[in-house]
Amino acid sequence: MTKLKLGPIADDTPVKLTLELPAGLYRDLVLYGELLGRTGSGGTRAAVPPQKLLVPMLERFLASDRGFAKAKRGVSAGRRPGD
Repeated sequence: MTKLKLGPIADDTPVKLTLELPAGLYRDLVLYGELLGRTGSGGTRAAVPPQKLLVPMLERFLASDRGFAKAKRGVSAGRRPGD
């Protein structure tokens, strides 16, 4: 078999999730989107809907979690989390 430099390609097909949020969290996300919209040039940008906020927020949260990054490196190296 031919040895290729490129390994297996991960399946990056988006996954649709349906979830229920507590009302207070939803209100905070709406407010966050409104505040984010005001930070545009001259404060004239439109509010960002909550569903558009979730992916960047989760990505930033996971990227900033040192414990998760360490565990993820361990899993990538073939170790089990917590070892």
